[in-house]
Amino acid sequence: MEKELINFIRNKFSTEEFIPLHAPTFIGNEKKYLENCIDSTFVSSVGEYVSLFEEKLSAITQTKKSVAVVNGTSALQVGLRLVGVRTGDEVITQALTFVATANAIAYNNAHPIFLDVDINTMGLSPDAVSIFLEEYGDLRNDGFCYNKKTGRRISACMPMHTFGFPVHLDELIFVCNKWRIPIVEDAAESLGSEYKGKPTGGFGEVSAISFNGNKIITCGGGGALVTNSVTLGEKAKFLTTTAKVPHLYEYVHNELGYNFRMPNLNAALACAQLENLNYFLENKRELAKNYQEFFQSKGIFFRAETENTKANYWLMCVELNDKKERDLFLKNTNSSGVMTRPIWQLMFRLPMYKDCYKDEQVNALFLEERIVNVPSSVR
Repeated sequence: MEKELINFIRNKFSTEEFIPLHAPTFIGNEKKYLENCIDSTFVSSVGEYVSLFEEKLSAITQTKKSVAVVNGTSALQVGLRLVGVRTGDEVITQALTFVATANAIAYNNAHPIFLDVDINTMGLSPDAVSIFLEEYGDLRNDGFCYNKKTGRRISACMPMHTFGFPVHLDELIFVCNKWRIPIVEDAAESLGSEYKGKPTGGFGEVSAISFNGNKIITCGGGGALVTNSVTLGEKAKFLTTTAKVPHLYEYVHNELGYNFRMPNLNAALACAQLENLNYFLENKRELAKNYQEFFQSKGIFFRAETENTKANYWLMCVELNDKKERDLFLKNTNSSGVMTRPIWQLMFRLPMYKDCYKDEQVNALFLEERIVNVPSSVR
């Protein structure tokens, strides 16, 4: 089957050369905007493209405020601080995720709580969150939720839309509202995805998006915070620009901030990329349809969007029968110059997170042994 798949992929991407998992596509105004940026001499964090990018992103995500930053991880880190995560707190998230999700929690000196995912979304399970909170949650008179066992405050919940497939947001929001826990939406992978007709990124108190080189839209590096709270948005801008108080000439910083500003050069690239987002999404959906037809004819389950959602199909994936079949699939494709990758190792397997709380992880363990990403670039 792998030989047929390799031929199929090479035909789709029209090359006999190495095929990466996800390569950037530059077909628009990228060079023009970069040249404009260079000619202006505003190549650092001050320039018109930063503001333009933030405006464009707010329109796409249907949020009130966007703040451009250096990468998606820094957006997550600041997002957690914005909703009140403090040293010693706990943050609910999923173990089946890229390490940046857990790292952002650790950067705030907080403790990750790793709960299971749903099989159909591969993202944080509202049922798993509810079960955990019914056993360990303690709503106190100060208005916050605490962990009965550890005594720590549970100050946020951070779901991640795995490969661009939205989690069950309505159910998760219901559970978190019940326990007064704010949601920080890790939408790093899901730009262009929708849940019940609304773009992901607009459901959390604050959300983070990534524009890394392998994302559907890239500016080399880059990330952004998006929110429907103007107050949180302004605070995000303040914190990520070194917490500098406006003044004609003095340097005044009144709290601990971060130098997380996106350079104007990167923003220029991002503006050009955003202009082609709809084309990229349509192209990838067509490729996903082709993959689904191919794998269905081979009796292999291709992961497709769930009911009431629209996926951006950032990284497309198949579910194989077991780890042995997965490993053989990975070996045969990669040795033939077609890049495929397994899903991430679960976070509690990593040395820095081995002592963190985790539930039984039934679904995450199942998926860890079976999910493989296939080449997903825009063609």
